Amino acid sequence: MKGGDPYIRALMRTISASEANSNRPYSVLYGGQHVNNLSRHPEVCVTIVTGPNKGNCSTAAGRYQMINTTWNTIAPRYHPNPGRFMFWVSYSFEPEYQDVVVYRWLSDSQFWGTDISQQLSQGKLKEVLQQLSPTWTSLGYGIETNSVSPYLPKIYQKILQEELKATGKSR
Repeated sequence: MKGGDPYIRALMRTISASEANSNRPYSVLYGGQHVNNLSRHPEVCVTIVTGPNKGNCSTAAGRYQMINTTWNTIAPRYHPNPGRFMFWVSYSFEPEYQDVVVYRWLSDSQFWGTDISQQLSQGKLKEVLQQLSPTWTSLGYGIETNSVSPYLPKIYQKILQEELKATGKSR
């Protein structure tokens, strides 16, 4: 994704580092397998093998590891190009749409009840990660942290500097 708010972009890249640490993040499923068809959310149910949800299944997919119900809730609101069929609407899960939908979602202060970009620009990363942890459980305050979770503040700061530099800003 090009352009946009450097704070939101840095947050998106941080979420991806924690949730979909893969060389092909847009097509990765929970557990590490990949899908080839991204014309819509894959909706593949993968059994969870560890943690508090062991035995349940996850449909988490893509760069931001969104489960199908989350995608189906936010895509109608933020997707720029819905694909219409006879009796249903299908929202492309192609990489550019994953990015646009998540960018618009994170930028929606009405949805979150706060201006995430403003919080980040004020150095309130911990508060933002805590607020987003119910959605992305690996952000360090959720139920399923991973080996990357403790490093997210440092990862975010490094990425933010790259994003600010790219926009000609510095902090």
